[in-house]
Parts: sequence; structure tokens; C-alpha cells
Amino acid sequence: MASIAFQKMHGLGNDFVVLDSRGGNRKATPRLARALADRRQGVGFDQLAEITDSEAADARLEFLNADGSASAACGNATRCVARKLMEEFGRSSLVIETERGVLACNDAGNGLTSVNMGQPLFDWLDIPLAEDIRSLSLPLPGMPSAVGFGNPHCVFFVDDCENVDIESEGPKFENHRLFPKGANVEFATVASSTLIRMRIWERGAGVTLASGSGSCATAVAAARRGLAERKVSIRVDGGMLEVDWRDDGVWMTGPTLHVFDAELSPEFLEAQS
Repeated sequence: MASIAFQKMHGLGNDFVVLDSRGGNRKATPRLARALADRRQGVGFDQLAEITDSEAADARLEFLNADGSASAACGNATRCVARKLMEEFGRSSLVIETERGVLACNDAGNGLTSVNMGQPLFDWLDIPLAEDIRSLSLPLPGMPSAVGFGNPHCVFFVDDCENVDIESEGPKFENHRLFPKGANVEFATVASSTLIRMRIWERGAGVTLASGSGSCATAVAAARRGLAERKVSIRVDGGMLEVDWRDDGVWMTGPTLHVFDAELSPEFLEAQS
């Protein structure tokens, strides 16, 4: 069995293993993702991103969470791969196809990369929710908002998110019956009309230092509830993301980092086959 090259990247500590499968067969499987995600016996990541060929865009991205489950969207991984591809192509913009749709990506200058995550989803069937209820304020303790970005989000606004026991509270709502496909769970505190502090429990990954789609969902929910403007800074555990809900979609901007290139050994791959 041949080795497989990969790259380790992160956006504000939201970390990824990136496989480039353009011109060949897909390599990622749920079993491989679970083994790679192990931070002691594998590489460690929040999501696995695999680049494949696309007829509709410059490339396509497929995502697997740390537990091997699929995700239709991962904003920070999309930004990381966009930076890689823009450098490869010698361009300042491109489009990447995901299950969420074809997403525009730009070099925002000063080492920052932007991605248009598309328009948020509010209809219960699109998020999805288990029943026809008002997504702005769910009938749950804390009255969270539900927002879809290709993956479902449950956003709580609290007085002080620093004091929320995310490891206890997150799983309760990730697996709540109202979310038939699970949910990413955000706990946010509005500091001002243009600044929000947010922490997250990610579906299939647990506590992470940042989340692109989670930041977008939080910004959108805050704007819908009249708590903040449509253009805000989201301070996550790993740093700062800028979110701008425009007429053409929700743009998210932040830094990316290419950590290293390496190879998965034949021995490791054989153990997962």
C-alpha cells in the first residue's frame, strides 16, 4: 500500500488534515478519518478536508468530522484550501464547490482569506429541524436560534459565554430531538453592536477553538434578533473572524496557516484497511 501525502492547516486553531485527490480516486473514508483524528495515535484534527475535481468550480471539497461523520460545510477549511489553491494557481480569487454550493473565495490582503458562505437557511426543512417551528426562537431553555449553512446550528445568546460548561451543555443540544441530523451549538455574548464573543461545540468534533460556519450562524442570528449589525467581529477562542452579511451572501474573513506537509505511512494505512 502506497503512502498518502497530506497537509496540516488551521484557521484560528480550527485544524484540518487536507488530502488532495484531484486527478484520482477519493481516499478519505469514515474509518480513516477517525484514525487520523486521534491526537495521540494519528495526526489530530477537527475536520478532514479532501480536494477533488469539479466541473462547476476550480475544485471541490468534501468534509468528514473527527468522528467520521460527513459535513456539508466547513468555512475555515474552505478558507485554508482556498489560500492553498490561490497560491498554486497564482490568482487572488477562485470558486470552490461544496455540498453547500459553489462558494466564492478571495484574497483579502494582509494574509487574510475570505469566503462567501452563501445565504443562511431559516426554513425548518432546510436547517433541518424535526418539526415546523419558528427558527428565530426555538422552544428550548434559553430560546436559541436555529440557522442552516449546509450544516445545522443552534445559537444561544447568554450573559457570559465564558462561564458556560460547553462540554456538558453542547452534547445536550447537538443530539436534541429537534435536530434530526444533529447540530453545531454556539454560545455567544454580545459585547457591542459590532463585536460578539462566541464559543462552540461542533457536531462530530466537540469543543473547537474556532468555527467558520458557526461564526456566520452566530452573526446572522444576532442580526435577526436585533442584537448586532450585519457586519461584526466574532471573537472565538482562537482569535478573531470578521463576518459580513451582504446581499450576495455571508462573507467570512480571517487568517489561515499551513502548518506542515507529511505522508501517511503504508503501515498506518494498512492498519485502517
